[in-house]
Amino acid sequence: MTGDDDNQGWTRFDYGAPDGLQLAGRKYGFEHRGAPGALPVICLAGLTRNASDFHDLALYLANDADRPRPVLALDYRGRGMSARDRNWQNYNVLTEAEDVIAGATAAGIGEAVIVGTSRGALITMILAAMRPTLLAGVVMNDAGPEIDGRGLVRIRTYVEKGRDFANWSETVAAVKAIGRAHFPQWDDAMWERQARRIYGEENGKIVRLYDPALMKTLSAIDLDHPLPSMWPQFEGLAEVPLLVVRGANSDLLSEQTLEKMHAMHRSMESVTVPDQGHAPDLGTEALPQRIAAFMAAIGGKQAKARRTA
Repeated sequence: MTGDDDNQGWTRFDYGAPDGLQLAGRKYGFEHRGAPGALPVICLAGLTRNASDFHDLALYLANDADRPRPVLALDYRGRGMSARDRNWQNYNVLTEAEDVIAGATAAGIGEAVIVGTSRGALITMILAAMRPTLLAGVVMNDAGPEIDGRGLVRIRTYVEKGRDFANWSETVAAVKAIGRAHFPQWDDAMWERQARRIYGEENGKIVRLYDPALMKTLSAIDLDHPLPSMWPQFEGLAEVPLLVVRGANSDLLSEQTLEKMHAMHRSMESVTVPDQGHAPDLGTEALPQRIAAFMAAIGGKQAKARRTA
């Protein structure tokens, strides 16, 4: 089941997780496999989100006039088109990282640029330890090795209060009420698109495109104690080309954490998106062009390395 109305330009991708659960995602541009030397892209969404978040970015990358490339956007277990897990404890970044590796293998991808939004960025840092050869480059969208507790409180409250709706107008109004403080410039069309990427229609109701059991994974977090960081995992990206996108209104990735990331990863690039919070829409604010340029530079560096080897 999908909720957005962006149903053109991609084909469904089905594969099995290591434990047998049926997972799915979207393929863009696989029919031509991209331009010579153009690395494929794997897109990983946030905690309750799904592959539709990357639709505009994926279309741009797959149809880039100069350097088209195949894009694989995956739905984690319990999200989007993927099956729900009977054991909610399997909704964790280690299991999901293993699922990503299985998806890449099933799609015939041995090396890619990973685009990770929020939880997807955390999974990417796990992948740097589990399968470093998979990562040719990384785009981290509004997340880093250290999470601002304010943002986590907001996300936990959002998930705990999540519910289904009777119609789309109620759904859009609820999504807008939650997010407008962080995205003050969005118009009604943007909020409707956002709602249709979080919810879908089923049996006459508007339902969440994620397993409500995800709230159990957040209820165990004790916000009275310091949150664990992932700085050691971030060090695994030291030799990997890295672009970090941060929303100017973000309450999850602080400016201080971004500065520390720059200090640790000297070649890291970053861009701050005005008037957007957690997490910036990668299909807006000329971000597709910025990300495409970053990826093209990675391909150029690899080609040069092969010629001089």
